[in-house]
Amino acid sequence: MKFLRILILFIGSFISYSGFSQTGFDLWVVETSGKGNGFTIHPETAYALTDRPEYDNQPSFINEYQMVFSAADENENYDIIVYNFDSKKFTNMSRTSDRNENSPTITDCGMYISAVVSEPDKKQRVWLYPLNFEPAELLYDDIEPVGYYDWYDNKAAMFVLGDPNKLIYARGRNDLVEIDTEVARSINTRPKTSQITYLSTRDFRNVADLKALGLKSYDIETGEELELNYGVPGAQDFIWLNKNYLLMAQGNNIYKRKYNDNVWDLVGTINSDTHQNISRMAYSEDLDVLVVAMERK
Repeated sequence: MKFLRILILFIGSFISYSGFSQTGFDLWVVETSGKGNGFTIHPETAYALTDRPEYDNQPSFINEYQMVFSAADENENYDIIVYNFDSKKFTNMSRTSDRNENSPTITDCGMYISAVVSEPDKKQRVWLYPLNFEPAELLYDDIEPVGYYDWYDNKAAMFVLGDPNKLIYARGRNDLVEIDTEVARSINTRPKTSQITYLSTRDFRNVADLKALGLKSYDIETGEELELNYGVPGAQDFIWLNKNYLLMAQGNNIYKRKYNDNVWDLVGTINSDTHQNISRMAYSEDLDVLVVAMERK
């Protein structure tokens, strides 16, 4: 982790996070306590980490004190930004004018920050940004357009846009496993397992005029498929706190449940006069913080 820390501190240059707008997304931070069933948030500690007219979203922790996310500049170019919770500084990991980087995260091997890149010819593919300052590398030249993804065994499970959208796992160049079709955007590997988990847009139930999407898993090693009940009505984003517990949000409310339960428990509400509708989230057990993306009112 010290090696990663030194590299990140020297990548790019600082950008400014200030301003006010009625549109866009910002990142908020809230302190947490407890683990598993005892997990809770402390809404009184919540604060806006970013506050700009542009887009700040898709947070992901890359180690015990640093987070990456996708941010748009005033020209609507999307770059990878690193935030260091120790130094409280933002750093550009990328600064590209001819392409956009989204959904950044650390790879399994810990040597790259990966991202979905919208290229000059409009292709959307997964690229790798080495932490040793070498040029970015294209991972799968023949798989696109990729929307979202996650990692298992140094290979990517990818949401590929189409009609219908489908979820595939790249076991090898000519060995693509089609996991499912008609899937939502949130793709997450269940911690300490070989299961790729996702929400199905085909399997849902209506709750108060909102769709609660079915949560499913596919085991890369065994091929076993499981149904893990339903998500929070109206929500498309989820994360795993650990192997057994999930988080989802609806509006400004955050909920948790055990993977084999069917009831979501409210863990807290982030009240704000300026922001609403929590979507993507990232959790750090080391820092006891939850980072959420919220829409500006």
